[in-house]
Amino acid sequence: MEQLMRNALLFLSKNRLANQAAKKWGLRFGASRFVAGETIESAIQVVRELNRQGIAATLDHLGEFVFSEEEAIESADYCIRTLDAIHESGVNSNLSLKLTQLGLDISKDLCMKNMRRILDRAKEHGNFVRIDMEDYAHNEVTMEIFKELRREYGETIGLVLQAYLYKVEKDLDELNSFKPNLRLVKGAYKESPEVAFPNKEDVDKNFIKIIEKHLLYGNYAAVATHDEKVIEHVKKFVKEHNIPNSQFEFQMLYGIRTQMQQQLAKEGYTMRVYVPYGNDWYGYFMRRLAERPANVGFVLKSMFKK
Repeated sequence: MEQLMRNALLFLSKNRLANQAAKKWGLRFGASRFVAGETIESAIQVVRELNRQGIAATLDHLGEFVFSEEEAIESADYCIRTLDAIHESGVNSNLSLKLTQLGLDISKDLCMKNMRRILDRAKEHGNFVRIDMEDYAHNEVTMEIFKELRREYGETIGLVLQAYLYKVEKDLDELNSFKPNLRLVKGAYKESPEVAFPNKEDVDKNFIKIIEKHLLYGNYAAVATHDEKVIEHVKKFVKEHNIPNSQFEFQMLYGIRTQMQQQLAKEGYTMRVYVPYGNDWYGYFMRRLAERPANVGFVLKSMFKK
């Protein structure tokens, strides 16, 4: 039953009509638990509070359904404004983004033009931009774009790799020559068993495998997980292999496992929280519900709460 609900939520996450309706509803139907408001100002305030707790952040102006060049340019403008707001406020945060929101599905050239605008501003401010990996259909072109931009912008840019894909280890090896800063995740999209491990146990094993391999390569790893077993394994692994804390960080999502976030920061680990904001929050929110369908109960309660 839980798997059926998860599949339904992932299907709905890509539904354009539902996305349009969600924008009219606003964040009051539970999404505010996972999304830091609709404005840059509200997001910066959330980051400022995280920083007070010793926690870093990465801001993401949400957007996945871009159908015109004008919308893609507007999304890029928001990313630039976010970098400016981070710089002006002095908060400890970098930027995450998706290539589809910058026009990748319209044209690769448009996406690259927008990415260069954003990276130019990030470099000017001495900040860092990470490309989020999306569904499998965008995997190869995202890899190509990252490699090209990494050659141009060096350590200003990073990428995400997903452990549930069969090809992830090959991708990791292929990227090693770039000495990349990678966020390693299990993966949150609904994919075919032809390209992704269908069983959670296999995903978990592969996740540990790529974390260890990336760390042993000597590259920076952002370990993005709420799984306590994985976190404890990483702590033990880095000690056994004399890997300094400066070579990795833990990452979690805004609104999830907040006490664990605070505890890791107190223990001296770099803890970074992924803080999404904006009015195009629907797809992101539905994937968070799909990861833990029990959260649907929380949303239903919030809908009827005065």
